Amino acid sequence: MLTKRIIPCLDIRDGRTVKGINFENIRDAGDPVELGALYAQEGADELVFLDITATNEKRKTLSELVNRIARHINIPFTVGGGVSSIQDASVLLHNGADKVSVNTAAFKNPALIAQLAKEFGSQFVVLAIDTKKEADGEWYVYLNGGRVKTDIKCTDWAKQAVDLGAGEILLTSMNNDGTKQGFALDITQTLSSSLPVPIIASGGGGTMSHFVDVFETGKADAALAASIFHFKEVGIEPLKLFLKEKGISIRI
Repeated sequence: MLTKRIIPCLDIRDGRTVKGINFENIRDAGDPVELGALYAQEGADELVFLDITATNEKRKTLSELVNRIARHINIPFTVGGGVSSIQDASVLLHNGADKVSVNTAAFKNPALIAQLAKEFGSQFVVLAIDTKKEADGEWYVYLNGGRVKTDIKCTDWAKQAVDLGAGEILLTSMNNDGTKQGFALDITQTLSSSLPVPIIASGGGGTMSHFVDVFETGKADAALAASIFHFKEVGIEPLKLFLKEKGISIRI
């Protein structure tokens, strides 16, 4: 049985770690190099770095900052934000990333997923999907850091991306993001049970029990959170011990 993973996320803006609620009301959460080193030390299974304004500001990810964080951690490191070519991905790899996350650029040019998978391997390609449940009960894909709505359903895009070579999906529910009311169990479970790749659930983790829910009910392979770790509301080590007590396979 594969162990479940706990993944802190560093959302980066202007070189600082930030966190918002429902993708808005952004506030400072600290130095990304210090936080990354701390999480690796505390037993995080992986680390995700997302340059959240790179796409909107039409610039590339902060490779120098990626390099500084990578030098302080010894766990798998996924980096995203503004990645739109093999060259972009290659720069991040050379600066310490183990995987790259693609989002808007891949949606606009799905061939990018196939190109990256062919060049680096599927396990290197993480498709990030920002999704929102609308009034009709369907989950739709949003682009540009949640600013642009599409009429494509999350399930359809996820399946297409996996067929093209995405090796993992980072699924963020915009409805749940930053609310600390729990993960979006329905869409997480839908993707987990219908796709052959790992699903990382993101958005809404607020208590230790929420992680139990997303692993047991949501069937997620990994759970990602930000503010509860950044603001010391939940510790990674205590969380893992709690999950183990609840019978969830986790690496201590």
